[in-house]
Formats: sequence, structure tokens, C-alpha cells
Amino acid sequence: MDTREKILSRTGLHEVLEEHRRAGSRVVFAHGVFDVLRAQDVRFLAAARAEGDRLVVAVHSDAGVRRAKDESRTVLTERARAILVAALAAVDHVILFDETDIRPLLREFHPDVYACLAGDGLSNGAAELSALGIRVAAIELEAMHSTNDHIARVQGTNG
Repeated sequence: MDTREKILSRTGLHEVLEEHRRAGSRVVFAHGVFDVLRAQDVRFLAAARAEGDRLVVAVHSDAGVRRAKDESRTVLTERARAILVAALAAVDHVILFDETDIRPLLREFHPDVYACLAGDGLSNGAAELSALGIRVAAIELEAMHSTNDHIARVQGTNG
């Protein structure tokens, strides 16, 4: 499959998820900005995929990142970030989303599992997701440099 074919609209994602569910597949959702694709991101998405049969990654849109973080936060465009994530073997589908909170998207698509990094998860929303029948999988990974750390190193502002 062409990497770009993995990037779907909301309608397209609803359609393919319906097919996956009819086939008995367990759907996992994960999300992030993925502005500087790091080894930690690749490991996280591989671990998320291991939680089910199909992995959908919601990538924050440029507008969503600006609202949630700041105007200068993204280095790559939303399309470039979506293409990079879609190129990973662990990823089945990618969707761009504008919301700053993932919970409305989870309510809309109702995955079987929501994968998040341990400590970054929806600790205050886990009960809501559980009530919806969505299992929260907190993925444990060793701490690594943040995207901001990487950007600072590239810019020469971090010793």
C-alpha cells in the first residue's frame, strides 16, 4: 500500500474501521504531534500496535498544535508529519485532527484500545474511556530527549 493511502479523512476512517470490525480486528488508537520523528516514537507506535490488530494514529494538525502548544512549535507541516508516521510498518491508518483533546476523537471512533505513553496518558479521562469500553494501554518506555530538546540542539541553543 502506498504510504499516502494510509492517510484518511474522517469518513474514510469510519469506513475502514467498519470493515476491520466486521473482520473481528481489535483497533488501537494512538496520537501525537510527531514533529521530529524519534526512535522513542517508533518504539511507542510498535508497542501500541502490539495491543491490537490495527493501529490508527491521530496526528495533530498544524492548527491544533498551534492552539495546544504555540505558534512556532511545528517544524514540519501536518501533511509531512502524517506521511512520515504512515510510512512506519506498525501503522495501518493515519488521520489528522484539529482538537486539542483526543477524547472527542476516541468517542467518535470508539477504538478497542487507546495507547498512550505512561505518565502522558489520560489519567483524568481513563474512567470515561473505560465506561465507553475503551481499554487504556499505558506504554512504558525509557525517558528520552523531548522534541524541544532536539530542536534546541539543532539550533545550537543547548550546549
